[in-house]
Amino acid sequence: MAAEKSTIATAQKPFFVGIDVGGTNIKFGLVDDNGQTLAYHTIRTEQDKGAEDACSRMGQVVRKLVEEAGVKMSDVARAGLATPGPMDIAAGMLLRPGNLPDWWDFPIRDRASHHTGLPVAFANDANAAAYGEFWCGAGAQYHSLVLLTLGTGIGGGIIVGDTLIEGEHSCGSECGHILVNPADDAPIDSLGKRGSLESYANASALVDRALEALGSSTVTSLAKRRATGEEITPRVIAEEAERGDEVARQCIMETGYWLAIGIVSFIHTIDPDAVLLGGAMTFGGNERPVGREFLQTIRDVVRPRLLEPLRETVRIEFASLGGDAGYIGAAGLARLEHRKKR
Repeated sequence: MAAEKSTIATAQKPFFVGIDVGGTNIKFGLVDDNGQTLAYHTIRTEQDKGAEDACSRMGQVVRKLVEEAGVKMSDVARAGLATPGPMDIAAGMLLRPGNLPDWWDFPIRDRASHHTGLPVAFANDANAAAYGEFWCGAGAQYHSLVLLTLGTGIGGGIIVGDTLIEGEHSCGSECGHILVNPADDAPIDSLGKRGSLESYANASALVDRALEALGSSTVTSLAKRRATGEEITPRVIAEEAERGDEVARQCIMETGYWLAIGIVSFIHTIDPDAVLLGGAMTFGGNERPVGREFLQTIRDVVRPRLLEPLRETVRIEFASLGGDAGYIGAAGLARLEHRKKR
C-alpha cells in the first residue's frame, strides 16, 4: 500500500522524487520537504529490457508524477535512486546485482539523471529504507538505528549520529552477510557464503527449516498442505502457525533466534538507539499474534546477551513504513544532498 498523499495546499517546498528499484517493480514517490507523499506510482521493472530502457521509463514516470500532483518541475529539486547492490556509490555505477542480471556494470545514476532531468542521489535500497524510517518512520525519534529488511535476502541499513553508513567501498551496512556460525557444515547463502545471518534467517532458510521438520514429524498441518501439492512458503508457514501448528511456530521462532544472534553483534558494535525489523517476513508484525511472539522471541534472546547498560536502553521494534520506506528514504537522501550543496 502506498503512503497516504498529502495535499498541495499543505505541502512544503522544495519537492523530491524517490525511486526504489526492485527485481519485480519500481516504486516512485513525489515527496515534500517534510517527507509527505504527494503522488505515487509503480511500474514493472522488466529487467530483461535493460537498464537504459528502465531509466527512460523513469523519466516518463517522474513527469507523470509532477503533472498528477499539480506542481511545477522547477519546484522539484532532486531525485533519489535506490537500487540493489553491489554498487559503486561514488561512481554512480550498478555493478552486478543478482536480481538484475541484464543491468550489470551500468552507470545508472547518470543515466537516470539524464532521463529525469534532475540531479540524482544514489543509494543502496536497504540503506534508503533505513533512512526513510529514520526521517519519518519508526526511527524518527532516534539519532542512530539499525534496520534489517527480512525477506528473500536480509538487507540492512545503519545510521549513526544522523549519518548513513555506506562504507569506503559502498558495502557498508550489509547486515545480512555477517558471520554467525563458522562451522564447516553451516548453511550457504545466496552468494555462496557459509554461515551468514542471511543463510539462517531469510525466507529460504525458514522454508528449509520447515521442510526438514516435516521429515521428522507428521503431526503438523504443514504436511497436509504439502500433500495436496501446495508449495511451502513463509506465508504458508505463518498461516499454519496462526492456526496453532506447533511445527510452523517453532520454525518461525528459530528464525527469530538466529536474527537475535546477529542483532547482539550489531548492538555491541554500534550501540544504536534502536533496531528496527521490516520487510516481507515479519509475520504480520504487531497486528498478528505470531508477529508479536516473533518480536518478543528476538528480544528475549538478545537482552541477556547484551552488556548490562544496553539491556533496557536499546529498543527492538518493527519498522512502520512498509514498502514505502525505500522511495521515501531515497527522496530523503536527495533532500539531504540538496541541503549540503546549497
